[in-house]
Amino acid sequence: MQRKRKSFRFNQDFFLLAIYLLVSGILLAFTSGGFVVNFKQIGFSLMSGVQKGVYSVTSFFTGTVSAIKELSELKTKYNELIVRLEDYELLQRSNADIRAENEKLKELLGFSDSLPQKNIPAEIIGRDPNNLYSGITINRGSRHGIRKNMPVVSFQGSNTGLVGKVVQVGRSTSLIMPIYDYQSYVSTRLETSRFDGLINGQGNPDATLIMKYVKKRAREEMVIGEMVLTSGENNNFPKDIPVGFVSGIRGIDYETSLELDIEPIIDFSRLENVFVLDMNVSQSEDD
Repeated sequence: MQRKRKSFRFNQDFFLLAIYLLVSGILLAFTSGGFVVNFKQIGFSLMSGVQKGVYSVTSFFTGTVSAIKELSELKTKYNELIVRLEDYELLQRSNADIRAENEKLKELLGFSDSLPQKNIPAEIIGRDPNNLYSGITINRGSRHGIRKNMPVVSFQGSNTGLVGKVVQVGRSTSLIMPIYDYQSYVSTRLETSRFDGLINGQGNPDATLIMKYVKKRAREEMVIGEMVLTSGENNNFPKDIPVGFVSGIRGIDYETSLELDIEPIIDFSRLENVFVLDMNVSQSEDD
């Protein structure tokens, strides 16, 4: 009985040893063969694919966030540039306005120096719309040397023209009666034909002036468009200041004189600056 047990135990151990050797041989074959290599390649490929996908997703979200951030920054810079552009345009307009103002001041100064009489530059600050009496208010008065009945002239472009005369003087402001007023009368003369007359306004700056008491024989010598100047008579206005142009001629059979329509040389609707003349002082005496 004892021998049988030993033989059975001996066979079982041998069997286990054979199984162990077989498994070891298989594992050894797998370890030294191409199967393990293929397994590593498959694992590497799987990991690479996963990493690539993760990288793509991460790159997408990172790029989107970066793009949104860059878009926000670009919008901010765009708004800043818009503000700078507006400031630049405002500065350009300001510079243009300053240059225009300087040019205007140079023209005014040049005109002031060209007048033979001492003159006081003034700016128009008000207009009386009353149809019965037309008044222009300027920002100069007695403390600036303005006196009643001083003649007033101006220029537009290259044209010098008569504006009117001072009729009321305050300390810092004065009132001018323009030549288109009903009560305004100016002694004038035709520049070329040399016939005299008296100009009267019609109360409206847009209406023509009327030159009365022109001799009928002037019709043969005068022409439409001829310049009309102040005659200097009665010493109310300086001589040879342009007033306007002849735009129409009217004659009545039983009258001994003509009436002329005179288009003012000054456009009163655009008048901004004037010069009040001191007839008693010349530029050279003032210097």
